[in-house]
Amino acid sequence: MLTSGRNQRLYLPFMDSREPIKMGLKPLKWQDWIEIDDQFVAYLTRKQELFQDRYPEVFASLSSSEAGQKEVLDLLLDYLPQRFPQYYQRRGDRIENILMQQFWNISDFEAKPLDLAGRLVQEDLCLMRSSPDGYILIAASVCFPSNWRLEDKLGQPLDQIHKPVPQYTEKLEDSTNNFFDHLKVDCPVYRLNWTIVDTSELSLRGSKSFSQLDEITVENAGEKLWIRVERQTLRRLEKSNHVLFTIRTYLYPLSIVESNPAIAQNLSTAIQQMPSEIQRYKHLLAIRKILLDYLNSNLS
Repeated sequence: MLTSGRNQRLYLPFMDSREPIKMGLKPLKWQDWIEIDDQFVAYLTRKQELFQDRYPEVFASLSSSEAGQKEVLDLLLDYLPQRFPQYYQRRGDRIENILMQQFWNISDFEAKPLDLAGRLVQEDLCLMRSSPDGYILIAASVCFPSNWRLEDKLGQPLDQIHKPVPQYTEKLEDSTNNFFDHLKVDCPVYRLNWTIVDTSELSLRGSKSFSQLDEITVENAGEKLWIRVERQTLRRLEKSNHVLFTIRTYLYPLSIVESNPAIAQNLSTAIQQMPSEIQRYKHLLAIRKILLDYLNSNLS
């Protein structure tokens, strides 16, 4: 993990030479669970717009998930004012987002506690519980999906949620199920995912990748393309025994490689070594040649 000049953390998972088809889990410290940076207002403003205009697309829950949802909200209401007192203040039934000048009555969200939880942080939140079919998604606040739709995943077990992922069944399904079964309350973890996109829009709900392909050239790729990284955390909830999955999306202009040839080299190597089905899943095939030519032009 590096720090960018915009006071935004810079995560570059392709700098790690591991085999791409792995969970890539790392231990997570309690103080690092939720992350805040100088994009805080921009992210929460965009969330506010989506909650107002497209609510059924960004929040959904199954009946009987309220207890788990409340446990998530209670954790955040305890954690956020302690960890980030300059951003949050709790007064009785009210939680204040100081920077946004937002006040929320906690009791107003008694039926949907995860709704409020999702409005408080830059992360998206997914709540999973055990079932005879494996862990299923029972509630979620997802404003910034990467080419998927919440309504397609709600109520589905892990193997169905990850069905579009190439080689998931062969290489990841057993290890993922085993991990969920054995995750301990005091052992949270995180992992990173990445891809390349042609937009700085955070909400990519089934949107078409590289819709402006004709406008992207080797000369302007640094300005037209973005590295999109998801920092995902997983933790077991003590009371409900559910698993909370958070997704924090980061966007970096591809032009960051122009000042660091090592980033260009590692990204180029990662793309070239990536199996074709993974490249197709990440929507990289259409842009592959331009992308590699641009990266190679920044190696010296």
